[in-house]
Amino acid sequence: MILVTGSAGHLGEALVRTLRQRDTPVLGLDIKASPFTDLEGSLADRAFVRDAMSGVSAVIHTATLHKPHVGTHSRQDFVDTNVSGTLKLLEAGLNQHCDAFIYTSTTSVFGDAMKPAPNEPAIWVTEQLEPRVKNIYGVTKRTAEDLCQIFHRNTGLPCLVLRTSRFFPEPDDDSGKRSAYDDDNLKVNEFLFRRVDIADIVTAHLLALTKAAAIGFDKFIISAPTPFDRNDAEELGNDAPAVLARYFPDFPQIYSARGWQMFQGLDRVYDSAHAQQLLDWHPVFDFRKVLDDVSAGRNYRSELARTIGSKGYHGGDFEDGIYPVSSF
Repeated sequence: MILVTGSAGHLGEALVRTLRQRDTPVLGLDIKASPFTDLEGSLADRAFVRDAMSGVSAVIHTATLHKPHVGTHSRQDFVDTNVSGTLKLLEAGLNQHCDAFIYTSTTSVFGDAMKPAPNEPAIWVTEQLEPRVKNIYGVTKRTAEDLCQIFHRNTGLPCLVLRTSRFFPEPDDDSGKRSAYDDDNLKVNEFLFRRVDIADIVTAHLLALTKAAAIGFDKFIISAPTPFDRNDAEELGNDAPAVLARYFPDFPQIYSARGWQMFQGLDRVYDSAHAQQLLDWHPVFDFRKVLDDVSAGRNYRSELARTIGSKGYHGGDFEDGIYPVSSF
């Protein structure tokens, strides 16, 4: 039996849907009721977590407070959910002799390490980049990663950390970008350097389940394959359209027909080669595919992404739309 936490969220639902379709025994757990939640309760409740883990052989832990919650939840809430909740699951997984513990983290843990100085090259982001977290979200996700690492080191529990890039369909959290770019324009741009389709994330997680025992512990960036290489970083930081036109000569015409723009410069590029190699992960949705879909008038999102759709992060809107003003 596989336990998926966060089953009412984007990724949790996607995983439970996929596992059910494959007739794989799965339990969805969330603090919120949903068609994909079998166990409703809080990860802060040790007894609930212990009972939920009965008969479970593997865990995919996606439940979390996200960056958009920074403005609506206390820092203690983040610690209770993202750190203490992960600790309780790890302890229960150890007691249950689980075969695999897959932790869904985020590329946001890199934080300020991904901010180049003005006119500097784009940051080439691999698993070797040392994180410099910038808010309570990053702090708690990084701490939970470290808990996974020490549990593997000290107990042998197979734990893999998957740092996912952007995959949500909600509007961008940057109001300046929302006003300057069409939403699809923004998201297609991001497939070059900081976005991944949820269907490919699901594939990565399910592969991680099968590889965890052999790998033991590792961290993986899960993002669409970038067409660029490190030698492009300097020019990407200042003239991304020129670099892109060399790789995709048809891109200017496709974009122009829609009134779209490429960002003038990129601040970072996520390199997911490690996950592709070690997990034998072959993501389908890269910039070439989504550009072809856009050109042909097709929806560039996977069927799974379209089925799940937008969920939002809060019960209502705020002065700046769906996102509250963030604290730290």
